[in-house]
Parts: sequence; C-alpha cells; structure tokens
Amino acid sequence: MANIFQRIKNIGHLLVAIFANIYYRFPSKEIKVIGVTGTDGKTTTANLIYHILSSSGKKASIISTVSAKIGTHEHDTGFHVTTPSSFGVQKYIRQAVEEGSEYFVLETTSHALDQNRVFGVKYDVSLITNITHEHLLYHGSFEHYVKTKVQLAHCSKKTFINIDDESYDYILKYIGDAHVETYGLHDNAEHSADISKKIDKKLAHFNKYNYLAAYLVCKELHINEDKIIHAMKTYVLPSGRLEVVYDKDFLVIVDFAHTPNAIDSVLSSIRSDYVSKGRLIHIFGAAAFRDDEKRAPMGRASAKYSDLVILTEEDYRTEDPFDIASQIAKGLDEKGFKGVGQDEFGTEVKQYAVIIDRLEAIMKAFEIAKKNDVIILTGKGHEMSLNRNGKEYHWNDKQEITKILRSS
Repeated sequence: MANIFQRIKNIGHLLVAIFANIYYRFPSKEIKVIGVTGTDGKTTTANLIYHILSSSGKKASIISTVSAKIGTHEHDTGFHVTTPSSFGVQKYIRQAVEEGSEYFVLETTSHALDQNRVFGVKYDVSLITNITHEHLLYHGSFEHYVKTKVQLAHCSKKTFINIDDESYDYILKYIGDAHVETYGLHDNAEHSADISKKIDKKLAHFNKYNYLAAYLVCKELHINEDKIIHAMKTYVLPSGRLEVVYDKDFLVIVDFAHTPNAIDSVLSSIRSDYVSKGRLIHIFGAAAFRDDEKRAPMGRASAKYSDLVILTEEDYRTEDPFDIASQIAKGLDEKGFKGVGQDEFGTEVKQYAVIIDRLEAIMKAFEIAKKNDVIILTGKGHEMSLNRNGKEYHWNDKQEITKILRSS
C-alpha cells in the first residue's frame, strides 16, 4: 500500500517537475550537467569532479550532500537532504547558467530519481559508483533500488559504471540501450587504472574507485590530463569523510559511513593505515526508516575490524533507539562480541556497549582510550543535526569532539 501511495505521489511530483522546467526555461540545455549516483562515494566523487573542473580554470557549480555551490555563492540544502526539490534543482541550474558556469555537478539520489525531482535534467555524462544495502524501506526491494538508480543512465549521453561492484550484474538487467562504459581496478573493465600511482598519493582502496570515476568523467569532458592529475594531488576530502579531528596520544576520525559496505571499506582502510599497536574503537548507530535489513550486517562489518564497539544514536526519529541498537548487536553477537555494561567496557577486546546518548558515547570512548588507540565515529560525518523523536537538534560530531577535548 505504501508503494502504491508513493507512486501516486510521484505523479504529482512529475507535474511539479514539468512546471519547474517550464518556469526556469529548461536550464540544463544551456550547461553541461554531470550526474553522480550510488550508495556510497557520491559526495567524495562529485566534489572531486567539481574540484578538478574549478582547478582547471572552468566555471562550475555543484549540488552535493555537503552544500550547493552556485557560481560564487554557497547554499545550505537543508537537513538530511542531498538532491533538492524539482523547483530547487531547476532554480540552482538556472542560477548557475546566469552566473556563467559551464558545468553543473549534480549528486543525484535514488529518491530524487524515483520522485521525478530531476525530471527534465539533461545529463551530458554520469556515473554509478556502487549500489549496496540502503533505503530498502522506501524502495521495497534491492531490485527496485537498482532499477531506480539506473534511470540516471537513461537520462545521460554516457554513463560510467563500476564493474567491480556486486551490483553490476543487477545493473545490466536495466541498462537497455543506454550508452554505458565500465571502470574498475582489474583488466575486465573497459577503463582500469590505479589512480594513486598516477598522482603519487596514497588512497584508501574505496577512494581508488572514486578517483578513477572522477578521472574518467573529466577526460570525457575533454579536460587536459595534466590538469586532472595536478588537481587530484591538491584535493582535500569533503568534511566528515575520513576526517582526522584529533591526533595526539590517540587518534579520532569522523566519517559519514552509514551502510555495511561503507563501514567495511572505511574500517578496513583505517585498520591498515592507522592502527598499528593500539585498538580500534568504533562508535556508530543506524538511522530510522531507511533499511532495517542493513543493521545486523553493519554490526558484522564493524566486528570484522573493530576491537571495541559502542552502539549509539543516529537519527532514530520516532523509533526506539534501543531496538535499533539490538538489531545491530545481532551482527556483533554473531562474530563473537560480548555485550557488557559501561563499567566493564574496555577491559577486554571484542566487547560492545550500548550508550544511546551520542555525547556520552564519545566521552566513554575517550575515557577508555589508551596511547595508540584509534576512535572512529561513523554515520553523521558533516551533518549538523540529530533527529530525536521527530525533532531536529543541533549536532556535529567534529564540534562536539572539539568541545570535549577543550574541557578536558
């Protein structure tokens, strides 16, 4: 019933999108639009493309999870929003055209595609970074989620697809006559390269895909290769993406990872790049009304690399946060982790504790942290709010960590 209701609503969204296109005079016809979709890596890749274009002397604008940069102006796109409404999308593209931008990078979510928010946008080139467990409460099934993401390819002149991702075989079912090319780190892809070697810069394994995708998109846009490489060397990851916020006796990192795949990728990278003599302490939760089925797998992914885990809040909205934590904990239990109280937590490895208040969770991690330990907070990244009982409260992981450290 919920899916039927959403389909009816989407007809209304389509009518609004048609009117928005007419009102703003189909602005995407006057600018080169680059679309970036996928479950993980969208923001990093979209902002890298924008950085390359800008560093190469091109006038560019972008809408991403972090913000909207239109010409010389930066806008906040709102709480928990990546792709704005159809009127917002068309307005921003029109503003970019009026300010002289040649390129518009548009991070495009599955919700935006399904709800016709980007209807009428003419993409010159696009890419699908990966498709993993997420948003299944909305989409109903992984198949529908994939089908929705692939709509982007049918709106684009050319689309690059990650052949190494497990979703590739699913994607092939819905490609049809869309013009696609594959990329990856192995010889079976049409485009394969280890960009870290080209730019002489150490990259996390998952970022090798993001950088390769951005490289291919910019080559497709006829950006000079030397300029692409130079820009990649100076790129700084967006706020809340593998961001080191404290590095003294122990290390504290913030990352936006909120899916099993992202947690696995991020923790794997941290384990190999940052953890040598100490322990890896992971603090995380799961948001409500996204994908209940991903919670136990998130626990399993964390258990694969973490020594200690604190389960905490992450936009639990009107759901019981203890229920969310217990569902994640099933994955930890399966991997031999033991749930303990706060007093016992940290005395041995392979323990987890439930501390719903995110601030108290961070303080507990700091309390037990020893020299050479690494603390990683995932799920919130750059975001500036926490949703508790349906109400937004100001919150930013980096800011709260800084406050604690200043007062200690």
